[in-house]
Amino acid sequence: MRFLKLMFDFYINASIHVAFSVYAFLRITEIYLELPYNGNLNYFIFFGTITGYNFVKYAGMAKLHHRSLTKGLKNIQIFSFFCFLALCYFVVQISVETLYYTIPFCLLTVLYAVPFLSGFDKNLREVSYLKIIVVALVWAGFTVLIPLIAVGKEITLNVMLLMLQRFLIVVILILPFDIRDIMYDAISLQTIPKKIGIEKTKKLGLMLLVFSLVLEYLISSVSMVKTPFMIFFFLLIIFLMRARTAQSKYYSSFFVESLPIVWWLLLLGFHNF
Repeated sequence: MRFLKLMFDFYINASIHVAFSVYAFLRITEIYLELPYNGNLNYFIFFGTITGYNFVKYAGMAKLHHRSLTKGLKNIQIFSFFCFLALCYFVVQISVETLYYTIPFCLLTVLYAVPFLSGFDKNLREVSYLKIIVVALVWAGFTVLIPLIAVGKEITLNVMLLMLQRFLIVVILILPFDIRDIMYDAISLQTIPKKIGIEKTKKLGLMLLVFSLVLEYLISSVSMVKTPFMIFFFLLIIFLMRARTAQSKYYSSFFVESLPIVWWLLLLGFHNF
């Protein structure tokens, strides 16, 4: 039992679960925009998510501890290195044009973790409200815009609406994390819950969700995709409304992060049915 818990914690802490969430969003985009399955691109983004997230989460920690790293962190570093090698393999499998369009989003990821502001002691994460915008923009770009560019399709109004919806959904998914971290974030880090309070944050999330629902009906008229979205919609409402500062260890990091995966699996089920 202890071994299973260690493996599950590694699965969460090594950013494998978040990478599956990003992968699920990619597959959802393929269904919505009727794109062909692009394994090389999907795995490039999957391993890139693990590499990028672990760099953001653990780069500073590794620098502080260097030789005295815990065994868990060392294992994550080794795992991240192999994921980086896999990322390098898939980089050469996709077109140069596609890679060119990933540069702004990759740069935002790096600047999210690397200090370059105010005398090189402040990164994008530490700029008020910018944290949530950067993360949502990167997710929306990689899971909507890049798959479209990779297959050479034009960017239509429908695509822009889907990208806006994806941006809003990622913002809403981040809110339970920010509510959880309200007691631990630095005073200078002005997240939405710290600035407007938890109840107003939930109301804001609900408003954004309703707007996402409106966008859903503008994006597609196919009932096959609407029913899974409605289930996802109500699940997200439940998890947002139940978010607390004193939430369980896996509430946000596993259950909230699982919602895009649930949405994708529902889409697959309704599509095959």
